[in-house]
Amino acid sequence: MTSDGAASALAGALTWLLYMSPVGVAAAAHVWSRRRSNARGRLALDAARAANLADPPSLHPAINLNRCLGCGACAKACPEGDVLGRVGGKAALVDPSACIGHGACRDACPFDAITLVLGTETRGVEIPRLGPDFQTAVPGIFVAGELRGVGLIHNAIEQGRQAMESIRAFPGIGRGHWLDVVIVGAGPAGLSASLAALEHGLRFVTLEQETLGGTVAHYPRGKIVMTAPCELPLFGRIWTRETSKEALLALWQEVVHATGLELRCQERVESVTREGGGFEVKSARGLYRTRTLLLAIGRRGTPMKLGIAGEEQDKVVYRLIEAEQYAGRRVLVVGGGDSALEAAMSIAEQPGTDVTLCHRGSAFARAKPKNRTRAERLHAAGRLRLLLESRPREIRSDAVRIATPRGELEFPNDAVIVCAGGVLPTEFLRSMGVTTETKHGTPLY
Repeated sequence: MTSDGAASALAGALTWLLYMSPVGVAAAAHVWSRRRSNARGRLALDAARAANLADPPSLHPAINLNRCLGCGACAKACPEGDVLGRVGGKAALVDPSACIGHGACRDACPFDAITLVLGTETRGVEIPRLGPDFQTAVPGIFVAGELRGVGLIHNAIEQGRQAMESIRAFPGIGRGHWLDVVIVGAGPAGLSASLAALEHGLRFVTLEQETLGGTVAHYPRGKIVMTAPCELPLFGRIWTRETSKEALLALWQEVVHATGLELRCQERVESVTREGGGFEVKSARGLYRTRTLLLAIGRRGTPMKLGIAGEEQDKVVYRLIEAEQYAGRRVLVVGGGDSALEAAMSIAEQPGTDVTLCHRGSAFARAKPKNRTRAERLHAAGRLRLLLESRPREIRSDAVRIATPRGELEFPNDAVIVCAGGVLPTEFLRSMGVTTETKHGTPLY
């Protein structure tokens, strides 16, 4: 090769290296990043399994590994942080107990690899059997909101609106002398459905056994609730994301006032019976004949009780309203979910309190990570006593007996708050002929 040829070859090689080196650096960086992401995802998943937190509490993503390419779009879209990660080059639910069923991961996936499902192989979720139009097996009875297994506020609002669209198409709506629909419940789903019924000129009544807000109204004072931008019929777009319970209820009161919506609160439904081509709804105050019925009630309207001696005492309650009333008192909180942790922590921050949180599980599997972290911090500071794998045995007027792994312990006590969830209104549903089914990792629809 001549000297000119050698020089030309060297110049070509240098030019190739000049252009290709950024590509090589980028490729190496990409490989390194994915390996680090995989390692981080594996560690998080192993930690969740070791802590017995591998079962998501309700609605959650199921990932089709044949479709997933591990791009990470789902993890970036999740509003709860590091719930999703990458394991073995594929997306994985690495912190299952922190998943709230938001659904942003499904919408963000460019390969349609995510389906939202209820329950797991080991942990079933019981919900009414429904069609895609929100209708139960009983023609004319519809369900929206928390009762169908989806507890997020913005989802419930959207479901209430969608269910009313299905009801509008039901045979006989707008004809005859009966109501078009009776809406049971004035939580997020019931409020949205009521506004939609008002917007479309339907004949309806909304019955609520307590007050506007449903389950939300029972949250502890100051509780931060996660919502998302949503559309309320007649009112318009709401941009609220993270706000306090009080602010959210105030907003809903504003909506009711602005739209002229009438809600019949403190009116509990006692029975629903078939009547001709519709239903006869009997409440504590009256009788309503309606073509259709929309159940927008919670899953746990009746509190779960402990079934132990002394539980009938006045000092035993089933939800926290005001933490301040427990200042200077000795309090036992029973439960392992967010409501129990939030109640215990709120009371522990009051002056002069002695607070014990008792949970039958080995970990707070159903609580959000931030609540678990805060509870552990209060425990380390000596402000909150945590008793895991423990159960109350007896409630006395001035003390409680608790079975623990170390044997039975007795603590002086002035008040007991039971946050052990509630009972699915199975009997109420069965009385109307509504059947339920247990979901074990099956799609919501």
